[in-house]
Amino acid sequence: MAVTAGMVKELREMTGAGMMDCKKALAATDGDMDKAVEFLREKGLAGAAKKAGRIAAEGVVVTALTADEKKAVVVEVNAETDFVAKNEKFQTYAADVAAQALKTTAADMDAFMAEKWEKDPTLTVKEALSSQISIIGENMNIRRFEQVEEADGFVASYIHGGGKIGVLVDVVTDVVNDAVKEMARNVAMQIAALKPQYTSRNEISADFIEHEKGILMAQIQNDPKEASKPAKVIEGMINGRINKEMKEICLLDQVYVKAEDGKQSVAQYVAQVAKENGANITVKRFVRFETGEGMEKKNEDFAAEVAKQMGK
Repeated sequence: MAVTAGMVKELREMTGAGMMDCKKALAATDGDMDKAVEFLREKGLAGAAKKAGRIAAEGVVVTALTADEKKAVVVEVNAETDFVAKNEKFQTYAADVAAQALKTTAADMDAFMAEKWEKDPTLTVKEALSSQISIIGENMNIRRFEQVEEADGFVASYIHGGGKIGVLVDVVTDVVNDAVKEMARNVAMQIAALKPQYTSRNEISADFIEHEKGILMAQIQNDPKEASKPAKVIEGMINGRINKEMKEICLLDQVYVKAEDGKQSVAQYVAQVAKENGANITVKRFVRFETGEGMEKKNEDFAAEVAKQMGK
């Protein structure tokens, strides 16, 4: 039976597999749609192995929360291209991974990958991933996950840019209402936008501060005009520059992006909401995942890749 474009389109919609893989499957099974689906499934692990060397630096960050919002997880699932990252099948799979990661007791990725896949207990998480690789047609990877649990408050989550950035915020509070939840979401948006490294100065070691002071002192000593200033003035300059750096890297020291006066810090904003709602609120910690951060990314012409597959 001749394989038509309509048949290839139908099989691709059924399986999410690549266009050329669908065409090959139909040719190998004489156009039998059911057998073609089985063909794609059977070649799954071999297909996954072939793709394993490709860089998977695109993808999505997904969050999942328990109904009471006391526990949450953030997960990064990677693919090779942004095109696939936006595919509905890929996004559904990533949400399934997040749902499993929310419940897991695994301490690391190896243990997580070895546990039974909840959607199909005949497979491990790793085997289910390999199956998805064969269906979707690109190398994929479950890169990381992190759980946050808060018994004395709640966990807020925020996804930015359709899954480019995911944030969890651990909020300790004795009042949980819409205003407090809105505050937590605003803080999560701040984290997504300004990428703080720490929640507060309390997390920064004295060694780090001394190291930064040493660098600043060296800069001053290399400038004859500044080096000639009195020791007290130099000390004030260094402390001023340290404070400026803290306002960039510490969440609670950062200027709150929605502040009307452009001066209110995040800590002051949290305190304001606490006062208005008769609450005791502490932003305890946060987790921020950005898709592909720290990974090498491919720079390719997608149109040229499609043309290549079509034999043009």
